[in-house]
Amino acid sequence: MIQGLETTSLDRMGGAGEKVLTEPADLTIYEHILIYKPDKMMTSAEVHHSGTENKHARVVHPDRVAHAQREASPGDELERLSLIYKVLGDPSRLKIVMALRRGEMCVCDLAALTGISESAVSHQLRRFKDLSLVKTRRNGQVVYYSLDDKHVVLLLDIGLRHIREK
Repeated sequence: MIQGLETTSLDRMGGAGEKVLTEPADLTIYEHILIYKPDKMMTSAEVHHSGTENKHARVVHPDRVAHAQREASPGDELERLSLIYKVLGDPSRLKIVMALRRGEMCVCDLAALTGISESAVSHQLRRFKDLSLVKTRRNGQVVYYSLDDKHVVLLLDIGLRHIREK
């Protein structure tokens, strides 16, 4: 069962039995396609008799929706991924992460590079560490930060490749 749609087909032609939503669209509706209304399903013939115009319909592919639901990531994964993209969505924070692509750096180096206070850089690095984007290495009193693993580098590289495409 697809959320919000009944998946049984009333197909009279023996085909896949697509369902149709009654919202504006420029589609041709055939006898074997169903119309979805919040209160009931009907065939295109029933739609014709009910006065619903074909141009106000959208085709829904239940097999594709069901596949997408099966393949969907759990909510907690989506939340964590959303937080990663949110953190990387700020140009100042992205500048810090991009600097770490080249190798480890301490807070004072990152502050000098970005023009942000050491306190602000340290706060951002703590956020990155909480999301497993960076890791630390201590050498005496100096803490060095680097990207946590190759996946973070890959994420940045793919983003750069995407925006540089023509």
